[in-house]
Amino acid sequence: MTQPRPVPPLPSPKERRRLREAASLTQAQVAARVGVARETVRAWESGRTAPRGPEREAYAKLLASLNKADKVTNNQALTSTLELQPVTPLAPATPPVPVPPVPPVASLAPLAPRADAPAPPPSGAPLTPAQAFDALYAFCAPALVRQAYLLSGRRELARESVEWAFQLAWQRWPEVAVDRDPAGWVRATAYEFALSPWHRFRPRYRHPEPPPADASDRALLDVLLTLPAPQRRTLLLYDGVGLDLPETAAETEASTPAAANRLLHAREVVASRLPDLADPVELHRRLAEVASAERLRAAKSTVVRLGSERRARFWTRAAIAFTIAIIGATALTARTAPTRYEPPVPPGETVQGVPPRAAPGTLSNAELNLRAKLRAETQPGPERLLPEGR
Repeated sequence: MTQPRPVPPLPSPKERRRLREAASLTQAQVAARVGVARETVRAWESGRTAPRGPEREAYAKLLASLNKADKVTNNQALTSTLELQPVTPLAPATPPVPVPPVPPVASLAPLAPRADAPAPPPSGAPLTPAQAFDALYAFCAPALVRQAYLLSGRRELARESVEWAFQLAWQRWPEVAVDRDPAGWVRATAYEFALSPWHRFRPRYRHPEPPPADASDRALLDVLLTLPAPQRRTLLLYDGVGLDLPETAAETEASTPAAANRLLHAREVVASRLPDLADPVELHRRLAEVASAERLRAAKSTVVRLGSERRARFWTRAAIAFTIAIIGATALTARTAPTRYEPPVPPGETVQGVPPRAAPGTLSNAELNLRAKLRAETQPGPERLLPEGR
């Protein structure tokens, strides 16, 4: 009789997910390497199901290689003293774990730094805030532009949303640098800006942009834009980015059941209008294709940092000028205000009992005779003086 092969041990579901995220792998990539669907990997990481058979062996070998690479990364991190610990894993100094070739479709999740990213500092040198910010920008900006485009349907608004989010992150860098998930902080800020209803009142966004050239891309984008904003955001985070349901609920500020209902309703609408996208795996692929079909490039990190600093200086000067105006108005009021109390003049009152003013009436007979007598008689006066001639 042949002895049964020993079952390889597996780490806890929480550790499985941590190892995958430490290696910057998505659930779809892990599923491609193991040979299962992405939903299966999600169930393994949540603990709902356990792998069996050949899939378990392949999954165990993959986790073992990820664990080995993670230990090497941790040893390198311990030898270097970094100022911003939560941001240093995003720097491209540590080489990523080799991944199998993926289809020629740009993913919606950040997988690798940009080609024009700044060079990492020498080994053992601490990262400056600008270098850490540039590393985060190179890691997240390209994918965030594509995600914002799927949310808003506008190319210029997508770029503006990402630049605004990173400008705000640079202004609040001490807070973002120590955040547990800096990429999630920036993503949530960009989503809020892209979905703001006030953009419809801006002159530059009153008219629609040209739709995608491909008919299938136009159909999918039209279906996405008809969804309510919360459902669209939930669908993009879960089926596009690859977050699990609790993370999606936390980022959308909703409960887990509410996020699940939004996701189900969004999938039903998409499946009813596009039956080919009823499969979540196919929907994820098509979302990535639509986003990658457009030429969407974010600005350089240095431009974003300089823009953030200019914006901060402008609002600081505006606040100072407003404060000075208030102080000047207060001083002028205190200078020109009266120093004593002057009671107001009371309004006039009506006096009672005064007879009305009599108007002249007609003359009597005696008055008429007297007036005639006075006019008829010549009144004596002084003698008139005449000049004498010579």
